[in-house]
Amino acid sequence: MNNTVCDLTSKQCKPCEGGVPPLSDIAVADYLKQIDDWQLQDKQINKTYEFKNYYQTMAFVNAVAWVSHREDHHPDMLVSYNKCVVTYTTHAIGGLSENDFICAAKIDKLFLI
Repeated sequence: MNNTVCDLTSKQCKPCEGGVPPLSDIAVADYLKQIDDWQLQDKQINKTYEFKNYYQTMAFVNAVAWVSHREDHHPDMLVSYNKCVVTYTTHAIGGLSENDFICAAKIDKLFLI
């Protein structure tokens, strides 16, 4: 795991009600280097997690829900039997914020546990 990810996982999301610009393309590229295998697509980042069975998938979904509640920053999730696609964007600003990358790093850390 990239050491910089630890820096992101130690941060807390900040409330975002809009009124600030989304991250620049350069900042997004820098943040993407700090998280593993997340894809940039249409002002959002996403990653597909694969599992052995439905039970593991649902346990992961519930863990993501817990992190989302604690950070007050919620992803979109597409759940199937043995996969979960997690997508982050900051709707209030119409693009990506540091919060998206903080949560992505925290979700990756969950997946390793």
